Parts: sequence; structure tokens; C-alpha cells
Amino acid sequence: MEYFAAIDVSLELSSVCVVDGAGQIVREAKVASEPEALVAFFRGTGLTFTRIGLEAGPLSQWLHTGLTEAGLSTTLIETWHVKAALKAMTVKTDRNDARGMAHLMRMGWFRPVHVKALPAQEIRALLTARKLLVGKLQDIELGIRGLLRGFGLKVGMISKGKYEARIRELVLGHPMLEPIAAAMLQARTSLRVEYAKLHRMVLELVRDDTVCRRLMSVPGVGPVVAITYKTAVDDPKRFRKSRDVGPYFGLTPSKGPPRNNRVKGAVD
Repeated sequence: MEYFAAIDVSLELSSVCVVDGAGQIVREAKVASEPEALVAFFRGTGLTFTRIGLEAGPLSQWLHTGLTEAGLSTTLIETWHVKAALKAMTVKTDRNDARGMAHLMRMGWFRPVHVKALPAQEIRALLTARKLLVGKLQDIELGIRGLLRGFGLKVGMISKGKYEARIRELVLGHPMLEPIAAAMLQARTSLRVEYAKLHRMVLELVRDDTVCRRLMSVPGVGPVVAITYKTAVDDPKRFRKSRDVGPYFGLTPSKGPPRNNRVKGAVD
């Protein structure tokens, strides 16, 4: 008898459902969302599992790595595919989701997701943190502009290097605005310092990476774009053909008739 299982991952406790080849539920449980706890649960059943599935998510790659290293056949499945398959459920709970996914694993109605290598995950974390700091910097700068605009103080077009001096010039002599702007500018300075640290890390990684340097030989491609693209592809061997990479990033050609019927090179 074959056995299949699915894990509906939550932050603290995950719902686990085990079914046999005939679709009968063998066991259900709430297990701590830790690789060790899940491995202990599956080994404690005494069953040999054909497939164990879990929906792709923030904790999924970490749990997938732990289960795979323990020798369990684990698969990450596409989130939108799971959502489409389970949308007919009248009562949506973690337990019911785990049941539904277990049947998907049994019938093979799922699409596996590529699990990125640990170095790629670490670089993605660096890029995400860098992007977050950039966003916060923009929020602070726009926030200062908005605060001053209410008092008729217009910052105008100004470079990054002259931004702080311009703000201090505008609020000079205002007993309330001056300390407010000083606090905001101090926060901006701190963010810029930390952002510079992360950006230098990105540049150092790109400098020592042959693939990224080759990508940067393309006009318009800088270090951030190059390393983002490389980590998104991760393992080129998972694409059978080079033209499969475009659809992976959502770059698919539009379908339908051409905009005009003229033959290339034709003369009116």
C-alpha cells in the first residue's frame, strides 16, 4: 500500500494529513512547524511515504530542506494551483486544506516548485533587505516634503547630496519644525548608512561572480539586475530550452493576429 501526506504550514502548528493509495485518511495531527518535529511524526507512523507535499510559502523551503535531508520524499507545490484545486471547499480550515492537499499528492494533481539553493536564498534575503531600506528612505524623504508643504515650505527639485542642507535651510527659525526635521533627517542618515553597507555587499558578490559580470556586459544591466536575475534562475539546467526562461518570468508573447498584414520588406 502506498501512502501520501500533506502539510498545511502555519507559523506555530502545521496540520498534517496522511492518506493511503485508496484515498482513506490514515492519520491526522497538529505538529510543531519545525523540521525535527515533522520528521519525528512521519517516522513515528512507521509508514513509507511515496510523496509528502507542502504548499510553497515563507517557511516551506526551510521545512522542505529538513525533511529532504532526513530522507523523506518531499515536494513543494505551486500555491495558485493548490488554491484553484481547493476553492470548491465550503468550509476552509487548516485541517481541510491538509486533507485536500493530501489527495492532490495521491492523484498527482499538482505542479512542483523549484527549491532554490541555500546560497541563492541568502542572496535573495540580501536583495530584499536592501530594497526594504530603499523604500523606507523614500518614505522618509517624501514624508518630510509632505510635512513642510503644509507650511508653505517647498523643497523643490534637489539632489540627494544637497537634500539635508535644503531641509535645514527651510526649517531654520521654526521652533517646532526644526526639531521635527532634525529627527527625521537623523533617521534618514542612519538608513543611508545601513543601506550603503548592504549595497557594498551586493557589489562585492557581483565583483567575484563570473556570470554576473558577463550579464553586466549587456547595455543597461547593472549589478543589482544581474545578481537578481542570476538568483531567480538559480539552476539553469532546470529549463529544458532557453526560450522557457522568458515565460518563467512572465515574459510571454501576446497571442492573436499581427497588428498589420504587411510582409516584411514589402514596398507600397
